[in-house]
Amino acid sequence: MFAEAAEASAVVARQRGANAAVIAALATRLRTAPPRSVSTCARGSSDHAATFAKYLIETVVGVPVTSAAPSISSVYHAQQQLDDTLLLAISQSGRSPDLLSVVEAGRAGGAYLAAMVNDATSPLAELADAPLPLQAGPERSVAATKSYIAALAAILDLVSAWAEDAELSAALDAAPALLAQSWGADWTPLVAGLADSRGLYVIGRGLGLGIAQEAALKFKETCGLHAEAFSAAEVRHGPMALVGPDFPLLVFRQGDETGEGVDALVAEAVSRGGTVFCTGVEIAGAVTLPSVAAPPAIQPMLQIQSFYRAVNALSVRRGHDPDRPPNLRKVTETV
Repeated sequence: MFAEAAEASAVVARQRGANAAVIAALATRLRTAPPRSVSTCARGSSDHAATFAKYLIETVVGVPVTSAAPSISSVYHAQQQLDDTLLLAISQSGRSPDLLSVVEAGRAGGAYLAAMVNDATSPLAELADAPLPLQAGPERSVAATKSYIAALAAILDLVSAWAEDAELSAALDAAPALLAQSWGADWTPLVAGLADSRGLYVIGRGLGLGIAQEAALKFKETCGLHAEAFSAAEVRHGPMALVGPDFPLLVFRQGDETGEGVDALVAEAVSRGGTVFCTGVEIAGAVTLPSVAAPPAIQPMLQIQSFYRAVNALSVRRGHDPDRPPNLRKVTETV
């Protein structure tokens, strides 16, 4: 896990060059024949990347994004009408039966299928109208790291080309160097602070929500530490009742319009006696985790890279093997 996460910088640089032509072609199609909606299809870490895609597409392009429920196709076998819809499938293996059932039903229902998949020889890649290889290379650790960051980079690449957003494209050009800096960020206070914890909330909002979801999953699978991800807006609707001296928070914060609300939540949690770890901003009473300065759209990707190094260290400190989580395997074949 440690070695593969450290490769993320090189992966993003490789992907950016290798996928330039296919990204440009898909972006041209999306501008020429704009979809009325986007439907994402993914599981696990890939679904957390899909959450990021929802916020990025809706805020940059303005097209509504929904998440397809695989059971609709794989269990209920219901037909769907997806004319003028971009079906965006995200997967490491491209082999999960329920994922394949969604894309087969989606194409039958009229959707145009773009597939971000790490295995370019997989059934999902073969089904796609526009296959977008993640270019992450072999990933042997059960816990996905570099392939997750590769999915975020592919989403950023597609959206910047689709919207012809020069600033977003320039931010992605700088991402490999910034990822390398992020890998070196010192998050040891998080490791020390959670060494004996039994549970926590992981908070994000907007573009940061998918990263919070991914971090919560990694706490569970690599550290045996129960974690729940919430939007900074949703955590006040009941979950805040648990926050206190024995229930910490990890807060991901990017410097966009969500920042003020996230800061208010951190201050409230601190006032309740909670231990709060917050990325990139100093708030009285909270533990600041360093975050590399960057445009807000790529800050979540950089922060999850810093997190991966920390969670690997936390896993080892808690006596776990981060490469071999119990009861899990690399390819999950859900029906």
